[in-house]
Formats: sequence, C-alpha cells, structure tokens
Amino acid sequence: MELRTLRYFVAVAEELHFGRAAGRLHMSQPPLSRAIKQLETELGAALFDRSPGGVTLTSAGAVLLDEARALLARADRARGRVAAAAGATAITIGILGDSTDPRATRLAAAYRRRHPQVEVRVRETDLTDPTCGLHAGGVDVALTRGPFDETGLSVRELRTDPVGALLRADDVLVGRHSLELADLTDRRWFLFPQGTDPLWQAYWSGGEPREGPVVRAVQECRQAVLWNGTVGMTLLDHEPGEGLAVVPLVDMPPSRMVVAWKEGDTNPVIRSFVQIAIAAHED
Repeated sequence: MELRTLRYFVAVAEELHFGRAAGRLHMSQPPLSRAIKQLETELGAALFDRSPGGVTLTSAGAVLLDEARALLARADRARGRVAAAAGATAITIGILGDSTDPRATRLAAAYRRRHPQVEVRVRETDLTDPTCGLHAGGVDVALTRGPFDETGLSVRELRTDPVGALLRADDVLVGRHSLELADLTDRRWFLFPQGTDPLWQAYWSGGEPREGPVVRAVQECRQAVLWNGTVGMTLLDHEPGEGLAVVPLVDMPPSRMVVAWKEGDTNPVIRSFVQIAIAAHED
C-alpha cells in the first residue's frame, strides 16, 4: 500500500462520495475510483458498499480508516523529524515569471499540508533562464518548461501543453484554423538574448534561426507583437491579452512542463516537493 493511495482512501471514507473526494483531492473521479478498486484488490476485501446515493464503509473499511489515519499521521511526523534533522527548514522554488498554471495552487496547498514547518521561498525568473536559477545554485528546485541543458540535473515531466503562434489580432493569419511553421518563415520573431540556453531558444524559435527584437519576459513578448507585428510562440491555452490572438501550430511538439532538481540531491524536503508536484499534475 502506498501512502498516496491511503490518502485517497481516507478522503473517500470521510466524504462518503467519490465525486466530492475527487474535488477535495483536486483530481478527476476515474483515477480515484481505479486507485480504490486496486487497493481493495490488494487487500482482498471490499472497503465500501456502493449505491447510487453514495458509498458507505464496510466493516473492513472502518478498520482500514483507523489504521490509515494513524499511518499517515506517523508518516507526516517522520517527514518533519527527518527534515529537522537534516537542517532543511526552508526550500527555494524557482518558477518562470508570469506563470499562470492553475495547478500551482493545488501544489502549494498540498505542500503546506504535508510540510507546515517548512518555509517556502519563491524566486521568479525571466525567460532567459529556463532552469530558474537551478544551474546557478540560486534555487533548490524548479517548476519550469523544457527543453534546456539537463547536465547535472534530474528532470521529471509533469505534463505537456500545445503551443500556437502569437499574432496581432489584425494579422491576416488570425482567421486560419491552424498554422504551420512554414507560414511564418518570412516573419520577424521575438528572440531571447545571447547566452540563453540554445535548446530553449531553438524550441521557442521553431527550430530555425530568426531575426527580431530581443525580449526577456512574457509581457515583453506580447508588447513586441502588439507594437511591431512580431510573431512568436506561446501556450495555446494562455490568454494572449487585448489586441492579440493565438493560432494553433500543428507541426510544433507541445511544451513540456517539468520539475527539476540537482542530480543526486537527497534532501528529503526537495524529494517530497517533487513527489507532491507529480501528484498535483496527475489527472
């Protein structure tokens, strides 16, 4: 039995409703139902009596609820004691500036519940450093996007997001249902400064050398498009802002949302953050 599965079980047992429990856990209902069924299979016992009106605990489920609460409380105490023994009472998280990821709220809430004693410091960085200060040693862990130089880092993909061309709203291409990179060959693109990670620069330039204004932040990208008619790429589901539009790019691989940390780092606070980040991004 995994602790995560026990947390799922406790949520259902306390809510006595899979839908409400899924909402409490910030996840969809199908994977929650599958996890509970797998737990019942592993234990060889039904934990809930299911009916159209909801669920009730079986006698086996009532026993497990007591045991699960005790185990989870002990696990939380153990994490706190290990963190204190390691002197790890704070964690610095690097994120890209202008991040609008709604799952960050879920992650923050889950981490506070698990580690209320840990001080969390957040460092926003601009688009010139996709590791958010991780390579430079300025942060302990990064919530960011690939690709970038992963030398000396451990990287775990959290999800992928489709991208599109960021255009001025009056651009002749805005009426198209989708675009290919070839449609933007003769355009000026916004670029990142010299010295920016080449893998990162190549991705956001569509894999081709480009010409155009140099930008450092998301707002500068948008202003370059708005004022100069420059083009570039952005996440498809990001609100582009007044006067701008996004058209899907069908021949671009999606953008990878990742969590990254120093390779070989055994700090329990960082390891726990990575695990919670992965769980927060599971559907």
